[in-house]
Amino acid sequence: MARSILLVDDEESILQTLEGIFSDEGFEVTSAISGTQALEKIEEVMPDLVLLDIWMPGMDGIETLVKIKDAYPNLQVVMMSGHGSIETAVKATKLGAYDFIEKPLSLEKLLLSVNNALDYNSLEEEISLFKEKQKFSITGHGKAVTELREQIRIVAPTDAWVLISGENGTGKELVAHTIHRLSKRNHKPIVEVNCAAIPEELIESELFGHEKGAFTGASGMRKGKFDLAHEGTIFLDEIGDMSLKAQSKTLRILQEKKFERVGGVKTIKVDVRVLAATNKDLEAEIEKGTFREDLYFRLNVIPIRVAPLRERVEDIPELVEEFLREFSLSTNIEKKEFSEEAIKVLQKYEWPGNIRELKNLTERLMIMTKDRVLLAKDIPSPYNASFDVEHNLMTAFSSGKLREAKNEFEKAFIESKLKECDGNISQTADAIGVERSNLHKKIKAYGIDFAGPP
Repeated sequence: MARSILLVDDEESILQTLEGIFSDEGFEVTSAISGTQALEKIEEVMPDLVLLDIWMPGMDGIETLVKIKDAYPNLQVVMMSGHGSIETAVKATKLGAYDFIEKPLSLEKLLLSVNNALDYNSLEEEISLFKEKQKFSITGHGKAVTELREQIRIVAPTDAWVLISGENGTGKELVAHTIHRLSKRNHKPIVEVNCAAIPEELIESELFGHEKGAFTGASGMRKGKFDLAHEGTIFLDEIGDMSLKAQSKTLRILQEKKFERVGGVKTIKVDVRVLAATNKDLEAEIEKGTFREDLYFRLNVIPIRVAPLRERVEDIPELVEEFLREFSLSTNIEKKEFSEEAIKVLQKYEWPGNIRELKNLTERLMIMTKDRVLLAKDIPSPYNASFDVEHNLMTAFSSGKLREAKNEFEKAFIESKLKECDGNISQTADAIGVERSNLHKKIKAYGIDFAGPP
């Protein structure tokens, strides 16, 4: 793909010369004769680099540089001037310019500076992609994760829209980023939209952007999420929490693939891949009238379900190891380890908060536990079922009355056996040698909480 450059100078003769040079070098060239026009051109063509003159009437190069860096911080800018000074060069560099070249321009120096700036940009992009790859990697080798990886491998290279479902904390965002990273659009951004967090009155401005003066406080033009995601991916997170009004506006742009900014008249066409995620049962929401059926069928081309942690407990050792390593590197705290017994304790817990809850617990134990190896006894309630049993037994032993101690012990014993049998009363009754009806009475009498088959 040819690299693109925007040339900004108020002298037509210089523009013509530079256009010829960079065209011969294989660049796609766009020109502007003022700072104001340069900002408009950037909006239209989004170049890889801007070659910007400092001394121009109206908005000069320094002011234009500030506006460019404010709106597009990663866009490289090389400054040029026929009235250069050390102070001007230092000021431009501090404001974010990659280089400063004096006129009359040396062709060799000019091309070297431009190519170095583009190489630097490429290196930054590679580092960014590497960090994203490290950050958004799916951990685990259990059956659920293996199947998930295979689904992603198949769907990612296509342009198919994907609806990702799963409980809170299961890693739906991670799946979306992995799909984008493995897609043909990974050279463009993935733009996230938290559908639950956008106020209804701001949804149009957030999704489509606005023009200067479109409403009170609109001091300048602002691109919307769909505009920013052009040729890339847009990720509609928690789509089930979007209001019906917002759903209607979103459906329109998904169908037409074009829109106008708030306060604007220009029609903007977009090419985006749509990934959506939800923790809700959208078919049930359709029945309740809170989610549009036509939007659901538009989004649900490829459904992917992310399993909760309780269905993939075999991945807990790998997840814990990853969290320990991450936390150690980010805080300089010595990395710790979980004993096998401690891991087994974690694998028995239900994890209603899923991976997010496991990560929080891991960090807490890293901070609060003194020993390098974390043992089963270090894991607190409610994550440690045996902790509750031991606590009840200690209460029994500390009781001053034999009858009270006996009751406490019997309660702790029944709770322990119920957990071993996954709440199955018939199996528990057989295991402890009592009648099923008798066990029912004791559970009721002691107020024991359990979940499982009768």
